[in-house]
Amino acid sequence: MTAQTTTGAPTAPATGTEPALLVLEDGRIFRGRAYGALGSTLGETVFATGMTGYQETITDPSYARQLVVQTAPHIGNTGVNSEDAESRRIWVAGYVVRDAARRPSNWRSEMTLDEDLAAQSVVGIRGIDTRAVTRHLREAGSMKGGIFSGAAAERPDAELVAEVQAQPSMKGARLAEEVTAAEAYVVEPADCGWDGAPRFTLAAIDLGIKGMTPFRFAERGVRVHVLPATSTYADIQAVNPDGVFMSNGPGDPATAEAQVGLLRQVLDAKTPFFGICFGNQILGRALGFSTYKLRFGHRGINQPVLDKTTGRVEITSQNHGFAVDAPLEGEVTAPHERYGRVEVSHFSLNDKVVEGLRCLDLPASSVQYHPEAAAGPHDSAYLFDRFIDVMAAHAGSTKEEN
Repeated sequence: MTAQTTTGAPTAPATGTEPALLVLEDGRIFRGRAYGALGSTLGETVFATGMTGYQETITDPSYARQLVVQTAPHIGNTGVNSEDAESRRIWVAGYVVRDAARRPSNWRSEMTLDEDLAAQSVVGIRGIDTRAVTRHLREAGSMKGGIFSGAAAERPDAELVAEVQAQPSMKGARLAEEVTAAEAYVVEPADCGWDGAPRFTLAAIDLGIKGMTPFRFAERGVRVHVLPATSTYADIQAVNPDGVFMSNGPGDPATAEAQVGLLRQVLDAKTPFFGICFGNQILGRALGFSTYKLRFGHRGINQPVLDKTTGRVEITSQNHGFAVDAPLEGEVTAPHERYGRVEVSHFSLNDKVVEGLRCLDLPASSVQYHPEAAAGPHDSAYLFDRFIDVMAAHAGSTKEEN
């Protein structure tokens, strides 16, 4: 299965006058106008609450095979440009907006959002009440959906609903291998403004990495080797890293047996590890905890999280539909006892979902949210510095032992 599922190749850019439908698996249908490319597409229907950063949203690989509903009503007003994309392409399977900007107004704009969606064959819909869609998804949960525009929207409603219902569920989907880089590449500190020799070397496993993540490490003096999701422990050892990182990404963590096994080799070697989003779920499963699918997930740039270490509340950027099942209070022995003690380091103040893990007997930690925060907020940028301190401490202890 491809990361973006289409039920008919988009035929042409929409003019905005063609009819379009958002069809949900429970039979609910929202009627609007075509946006982006004409055609049809399927995916999991989710909502994102950010009022800004739509270009970063649609180019985040974690949104692969999802129809993204923007709760903010006015989308596209600053256009798109070649600098703000978080990956090599748009990854959303479909895009749902209420009030699409008629023309962009920003000096950095290179084309309209509508033009970019059409150029990359992304089917969208505009002119529907996205907050009504959001309220429905909050009550019923994220669900299978489809966007049908132009001639595809003229098919019988019952036929469209049946097609939506027949698509595979996000639960059980294995997508990291589909969105990862085809080949390894390196982000040098000098490329990101660091003046001096690299401080550390990091092996970053790309499960759907955003471009800002290696940049955040590199601007702090870390040479980042970005490795494909299919990489082995030998591939990690080949770059002789001071630490290992696992990125965000799409799909069900229960399908990531290869990455869980890889991380266990890293933990067994006591190499410093840091993970975000999907990487947090991989750490949870490597330690022996289970994961589960959230009812409607966390997606947006306004999610409050408590850092139990400092007692501070951070406003965070998030995009995930699965979470780790671990006790919020106190320290526990990891279900796989060889990894020692572990604690939940962060949790959501909205619904008490686990937002971070910290191993107490190993140099390993993770968070469920996005400290690279493109676009914003930047409350959690300290986590990159905290992990660099862990690598420095580990390097010092290793030097003493030798």
